[in-house]
Amino acid sequence: MKKLESSFKNMVIVLVGVAVVIGALLAFVNHLTEGPIAQKAQNTLAVGIKKVMNNSELKVAEPIEEKTVVNGKELIFTIHNCTDKNGKLLGAAVESTTNGFGGNLKVLVGFNPEGQILGYTILEHAETPGLGAKADSWFQAEGKGSVIGKNPKDGDLHVSKDDKNGNAVDAITASTITSRAFLKAINQAYEVLKN
Repeated sequence: MKKLESSFKNMVIVLVGVAVVIGALLAFVNHLTEGPIAQKAQNTLAVGIKKVMNNSELKVAEPIEEKTVVNGKELIFTIHNCTDKNGKLLGAAVESTTNGFGGNLKVLVGFNPEGQILGYTILEHAETPGLGAKADSWFQAEGKGSVIGKNPKDGDLHVSKDDKNGNAVDAITASTITSRAFLKAINQAYEVLKN
């Protein structure tokens, strides 16, 4: 077999050929993993809804997507209305996304029909490990840092150092930005649910 001549044209042809083969392989792997990844996300959401509503035997209605503009940016919230097996409204789980310290912070918050927070779970975050990543448990711990049982109807949730009246929550130590973002996500979720 004759060796290819080292010319610009031949180098471009080989490079394009390699790029096409690698692109095809990546597309094939993406196609193979697309279904399992979507299924895992659905399972995680289903478990999350049961967790934030504190009820493992509930029925979840078709999700409702609400678009709203917050600070000039269009945000999409997903509302999952929940009932018991007899059809009695238990409340709703709301997916809310806001910007944290490291990127998007996506929270699933459970509210009872009166607007009281039943629970929450972090669906997605890019916060600093060991600091902002503590949001998954910090705001559930008993004490001044807990949001469980609070009602945004009584006023926006905010960190204690912001010195507003009522509904103050202790921020995560050394992670005030993440704490503010987390509380903002909950406040936005409540506003969308209320409207």
